[in-house]
Amino acid sequence: MKYVFGPVPSRRLGRSLGIDPIPMKTCNWNCIYCQLGRSTPVVGDRKDYFPPDDIIAEARQALEGQTRADVDWVTIVGSGEPLLHESIGQILREVKSLTDLPVALITNGSFLYLEDVRRDVCVVDAVMPTIDAGSAEMFRRINRPHPGISWDKHIDGLVAFRNEYNGQLWPEVMLVSGVNDTEQALTDIAVVLKKIGPDEVHISLPSRPPAETTVETPDDEAILRAVAILGESAKVVRPAQAEIDLGGFESVVDAIVAMVSRHPMRVDEIENALTRWAPGEVKSALNELKASGKVRIVERCGVEFWTSAESFYPEYKKDAGE
Repeated sequence: MKYVFGPVPSRRLGRSLGIDPIPMKTCNWNCIYCQLGRSTPVVGDRKDYFPPDDIIAEARQALEGQTRADVDWVTIVGSGEPLLHESIGQILREVKSLTDLPVALITNGSFLYLEDVRRDVCVVDAVMPTIDAGSAEMFRRINRPHPGISWDKHIDGLVAFRNEYNGQLWPEVMLVSGVNDTEQALTDIAVVLKKIGPDEVHISLPSRPPAETTVETPDDEAILRAVAILGESAKVVRPAQAEIDLGGFESVVDAIVAMVSRHPMRVDEIENALTRWAPGEVKSALNELKASGKVRIVERCGVEFWTSAESFYPEYKKDAGE
């Protein structure tokens, strides 16, 4: 499938059936920690990057027969920013009509300053925006937004959305060592969160190859500091460990490319996810991909991750095939 993937393990949503309406790394932010690499270029135009009817048709096919025993959430999550898709409202409404499963949207939230976008997004059961900064300076430093997205627009949009939205609002704060994990940075974020009034605050840590080589995971003291400062609704969300459903792929090569394009993985994680194929077949597919240039191998903190050949990471160790 082109737009639907999974179910996959989600650190916040359990077993998640993903729907991706955006081309690889099409985003209006260029976050320093992004596991999909840099946004090159950062884009600000909303348009129908893929035909909405095609996305909905594939979602309908994927949702046939899915129950709460198989899937916990249906998640709209882009290989970039899903709200860049101009027909996101149609997609969200149609997906909601196709299933009794709860539907979540993972977004940076930067387009919620637009009234029509807020109205479109209100139909889902949970919205998970990004709040990594408590000031305009930190916002520019860590999220590196498109010039059309200002700090005031971002926060004012989230406040307005909270006032109109009756579902679950679960912002994510990605902690980066030495950047937004200091007492002052966390206090600034706490002030913003209080203004917005979320139901929960999810503290995440970089666990995949970040876009920038300077990004490091905070130490235990910084994590405890974040939990204490961000309030009672804050909790640390650890990486999920569970089986990935690859039933929609006949080719092991296609399965690997689809997995690592949305979620960079170590070789052992790839092998564990491909148990439906024989070990020899998996090894052969990995060798084939190395030679073909269809994937990229990136090293971070001494660990090699396989990711999309289209992704861009500065100072990556090597390309597959080299």
